[in-house]
Amino acid sequence: MYEVHDEERADQNVARNRVARHEYFILESLETGIVLSGTEIKSVRAGHVNLRDGYARIDGGELWLYNVHISPYEKGTHYNMEPMRPRKLLAHKGQILKLQIKSREKGLTLIPLAMYIKGGRRAKIELAIAKGKQIHDKRDAIASRDVEREISRTIRERSKRDY
Repeated sequence: MYEVHDEERADQNVARNRVARHEYFILESLETGIVLSGTEIKSVRAGHVNLRDGYARIDGGELWLYNVHISPYEKGTHYNMEPMRPRKLLAHKGQILKLQIKSREKGLTLIPLAMYIKGGRRAKIELAIAKGKQIHDKRDAIASRDVEREISRTIRERSKRDY
């Protein structure tokens, strides 16, 4: 009988869209599978993925991921896939309908937050329903983050002095 080791169960984080939380308000997130072809999974496991400009759209009742760059596998042959090709995302029909209704609202979009390998086997995308931030929203977020950082720094300094 095959035993699954703890190392294989752990999720391997491959790529994270760091700009997304700065540029958008994240309203809701969803885990979806992704259809990869050929040696793309090897490039994903090596971490050669860029989610920065990626977005998802529903076409013909199917969920598709656009503008995500997966570099060609360096040890692959001429059968490597196009790095920027659209890739199908796997979700239940009810989830796709819910995403379609939400994404039709003005100002909402579907963006990838992260890509990871789940259970040591399958590539997954964390997809989010997001609303774009205005410039003043970004400034407010930066200011509040700076205030929290200063507060935690002050608390640490006081706790060091007390000892």
